[in-house]
Amino acid sequence: MALRAGAIRFNTDSSQMEIYDGNQWTGILATSPELETGTTRGLFGGGYSPGLFQIISSINVETTGTFRSFGNLAAGSRGVTAMGSRTRAIFAGGYEPGFSNRIQFHTFANRSTGHNGTTDFGDLTTGAFNPACMSNNTRGIITSMEASGSPIAQLNNLIEFITIASTGDAVDFGDQGITSRHAAPMSSKTRGVYFGGVGPSPGHSNVIQYVTISTQGNSSDFGDCISSRNTGPSGGSNATRGLLVHAYDGNPGVTTGVSTIQLSTLGDSVDFGDLTVARYNSASMASKTRLVVGGGQTPTLKNEIDYKQFTSKGNFADFGDMETALSQLAGCSNGHGGL
Repeated sequence: MALRAGAIRFNTDSSQMEIYDGNQWTGILATSPELETGTTRGLFGGGYSPGLFQIISSINVETTGTFRSFGNLAAGSRGVTAMGSRTRAIFAGGYEPGFSNRIQFHTFANRSTGHNGTTDFGDLTTGAFNPACMSNNTRGIITSMEASGSPIAQLNNLIEFITIASTGDAVDFGDQGITSRHAAPMSSKTRGVYFGGVGPSPGHSNVIQYVTISTQGNSSDFGDCISSRNTGPSGGSNATRGLLVHAYDGNPGVTTGVSTIQLSTLGDSVDFGDLTVARYNSASMASKTRLVVGGGQTPTLKNEIDYKQFTSKGNFADFGDMETALSQLAGCSNGHGGL
C-alpha cells in the first residue's frame, strides 16, 4: 500500500517522530534551537594554527565575544567544513593528514567543556578537502570538494547528500553544472547555494550555483559574483538574504569585500559592505539576523571575528577574537537560513 502524505512513524535510529510529506519522511519538531541552547549556537572546529587543530569552540551568535570549549573533532584537521540542523552539527572531510572521507557529528545541546569528541556518522565517497556543505533541517549537501585521487588532488563534479537525523554514508545527489572546488555555501529551507572557489582553466570562478535540497539532480546557474576571483571565500544566509565573503579576488588581492544575493531569485550579487579585516580561508555561521565571520589568513593567520546584521547594507563590526588564530577552519550554527 502506497504511503500517503500525513502518515506518521517513530524513527528508531534518530529517536524522533516523523511525518511523510508525500515525497520523504521529515522530523516533527518538538523543540527549537532557542530551547536547546538559549539562542543560536555557533561552532568553530578544526583548522590550521599552524599545525592541525582538533578543538571545537562555541559562541552565542546573537551576542559578542565569549567562547566556550565544546569538545574535539575525531582528529586534528584543516579544510574540514560543517553544516547544521537544529540539533546536530555535521563535520565533513578535511586533511588529517591525507584527505579524509570522514563524516562526524556533535549535538548542539551538548554543553561539553572539552572532554567529549564527535560521533562517527559515516563516510563520503572520496577523501575531500574543503568541501562546500549546505543543509536544511533534514538533508545535508556536500559538493565542490578537492578530492583524493591520482594525481594526489583533483577536481571532481560530485554532489552528495546525507539525512542529518540518521547516520550512514553519503550517497550521490547529482553533478555540478560547473566543476569547482573550495566554494563557499549558504542555504534557505529549499535551496543550497554556493559560489566561487577554483575551477577548470582559467582556474578561478565568479559563478554562483544552486541545488534544490529536497530533490536530487545537477546544480544550476544562479548568477555571477561581483568579484571575478573568489579564492578561499566564505558565506552564509538567513532565510532570504545570502552574504558572499569574497576573500582573495586577485585585484587588489586579499579583500574585505562582501556582496549579497536574494536566495529565492536568480541573479548576480551586488555590493553589501566590507569586513573589518581582509582575509581568506575564514569560517562563517549565521543566525536569522546576522552573519559571523572568523579566522582566516592574509597569509598571516587571523583571530579576528566580525559580524553584520542581514537587514541592511553596510560594513561589519568587531565581534571579538578567537582564542587561537586559525585558517582553514569549519563553522556552522543551529539557526541559519536553511532551518
